[in-house]
Amino acid sequence: MTAAQGPLAGIRVIEAGSMYAAPTAGRMLRDFGAEVIKVEDPAQGDFARQWQPAHEGTAIGFARLNSGKRSVGIDMRRPEGRAVLQRLVADADVLIENFRPGRMEAWGMSYDELKAVNPGLVMTRVSGFGQTGPYRERPGFGTVAETASGYAFLNGWPHTPPTAPPFGFADSIAGISAAYGTAMALFDRGRTGVGSEVDVALYEPLMFILGDAVLNYTSSGEIMQRHGNASGAASPRGIYQAADGGWLSIAGSNQAIAMRLFEAMDRIDLQTDERYATNVARMANNESLQEIVVDWVRQRPRDEVLAILDKFEVVAAAVNDSSDIVADPHFSERTLTALTGSALGAQALVPGPILHVRDFDGPSYDGVPAVGEHTADVLGAAGLSADEIARLAADGVVSG
Repeated sequence: MTAAQGPLAGIRVIEAGSMYAAPTAGRMLRDFGAEVIKVEDPAQGDFARQWQPAHEGTAIGFARLNSGKRSVGIDMRRPEGRAVLQRLVADADVLIENFRPGRMEAWGMSYDELKAVNPGLVMTRVSGFGQTGPYRERPGFGTVAETASGYAFLNGWPHTPPTAPPFGFADSIAGISAAYGTAMALFDRGRTGVGSEVDVALYEPLMFILGDAVLNYTSSGEIMQRHGNASGAASPRGIYQAADGGWLSIAGSNQAIAMRLFEAMDRIDLQTDERYATNVARMANNESLQEIVVDWVRQRPRDEVLAILDKFEVVAAAVNDSSDIVADPHFSERTLTALTGSALGAQALVPGPILHVRDFDGPSYDGVPAVGEHTADVLGAAGLSADEIARLAADGVVSG
């Protein structure tokens, strides 16, 4: 295991998870060198294979999260299937699962039961509301997490309804958090030799990000409200339209940047104006200050505005759509990676790892596995004979 292979090289992960959050955790671990074996329903596979949008029969979301994993088709609803999974887990470092709490216990695969066979196992569990608490048995998807956490209440404009995001926001954050918890557990195992159980609720990482709202209420009694593109914490901040119709963001989120923005706008008078000289004053007069910034931006094309702001070291960026991202040389060099060997085409790009590690170039994304594509190889390596695999396949317990 070398740095070139990734910091998690040699780690074997069994991903008995579907949809979005648990597969995100699996992808995070694979991105840094782990081998990830994805366990799917042998007939239909992960339901995310049926999501839209799709291209040539391949779901975009499934491809992004599961490229490069190995797929094994196992029917876990049947005792024979669970026995096969237990054989895989016996030699694994990590098991990721996202069944409703209590399901694994009912199947005889609680953490205590699995660690009796594999003391070093890290069992990472992702669910709607966690393994404990009054809501533990409730089902949960990202939309529920985004509303229960308080995110939807704060997202949007004062005059519009609470708004959920049009993508897997809570699921993605929970998946990244699950990978973080798994890495911590693996680090601790390196010191103790003993694995552990990681419990991630979909809503909890998102609630952490929104924690200022809870602290504000419990300390002052004030319920934070929707502010649109403003932060409610610092001014000026927002998204603005330039003369050519292009959009850009500006974040004058600390005193020095706000002062540099006024200089860039050739409005140094605002630096000493008592309405705008401090953040407290700017927040109290945010509406009038926003009118000044809006008026300045809309007099120039976007590129000119951004060039001026860059010269004065003001935090700003274009509001990019996907075509802007793909055309941008910075993202091409650092972030975007080809997804090869799939029906999505030779031009398909996917955002790569969420961070960079020195001397590790990152993973490749080679192909999207078919349901059960690697069943025979994986089960054979786990010690099942060809006859056993053939019998299980004939009985519909496994596929491949």
